[in-house]
Amino acid sequence: MTCRFYREQEVDQLLDMATAIEVVEESFRQLGTGGAENVPRHRANAPGFVLHGMHASAEYLGTAGWKMYTTTRIGAKFVVGIYDIDSGQMVALIEADKLGQMRTAASSAVGARYLAKKPITQLGLFGTGWQAESQLEAMATEFPLTQAFVYSRDQEKREAFAERMADKCQIEIVPVHNPKDAVEDLPLVITATTSKHPVFDGNLLAEGALVCAMGGNWAFKREIDVVTIRRADNWVCDSIEACQGEAGEYLQAHEEGYFDWEVAVSLSDVIAGTVIGRNNTDSIVVYKTVGLAVQDVALGTKFLQLAAEHPGIGTALPF
Repeated sequence: MTCRFYREQEVDQLLDMATAIEVVEESFRQLGTGGAENVPRHRANAPGFVLHGMHASAEYLGTAGWKMYTTTRIGAKFVVGIYDIDSGQMVALIEADKLGQMRTAASSAVGARYLAKKPITQLGLFGTGWQAESQLEAMATEFPLTQAFVYSRDQEKREAFAERMADKCQIEIVPVHNPKDAVEDLPLVITATTSKHPVFDGNLLAEGALVCAMGGNWAFKREIDVVTIRRADNWVCDSIEACQGEAGEYLQAHEEGYFDWEVAVSLSDVIAGTVIGRNNTDSIVVYKTVGLAVQDVALGTKFLQLAAEHPGIGTALPF
């Protein structure tokens, strides 16, 4: 059995957002029914450097694997390793910036599929970076979007983002100058920023709104405020275990006495049908994602299946 190495452009060539959404949904379902196991991220630090590692097994696919990545002042580098469960052989090493971007966005789209009050034709988006791009693309793939209101602190960046993504997603994108315009009266609000502090006032949320908070996966980062947590009726995690270590929004609200982990549920259990993710149409729901290795393994495995249909893809490695 040969191990092959795949580059970013090959991942981009073969994967699309609709495929990613379906793959990630099934990975959540398998987590909820026992067909997969996820181990939360751990980090090793040095001055100016962090090594992040996470791994998972996907028995239902016959694979297991890990994602490792580094962050420094000059950026991040991602790689995913995939193993065959039966032989224990590593079968692929995949550059995983694009793969991670797609699985993160797909997680939000799957969350919205199960937790949002339908129909979704409008949304508010905080952030204009590469994760914000994929978040918008995923929601436009999942729902019949017609309009998105986008806010970031940099006017030039939000206007450029609006122009670029309107063409890509074929919807109207309105760059707004006030954060409230990306929240008020909207059924879906997405935060895709690197902010350490809340980016909007939770008092502005409409009844029945879903908040997808995905930008922060450190205990000291909080994209949404305690008011949002207090107003919510349902609190959903991509993984309760992972969020207990990294979801700064929940951690702060818990410290201040406004949130109890006993009320949190995992999306995998919502999809498996063992818990409720939304009480009723007027409930405000918070879906917090910090990122799960099982999604990387599942989407990486799907990529390998597609790559097998293209013999020229990938480079054989000598082990």
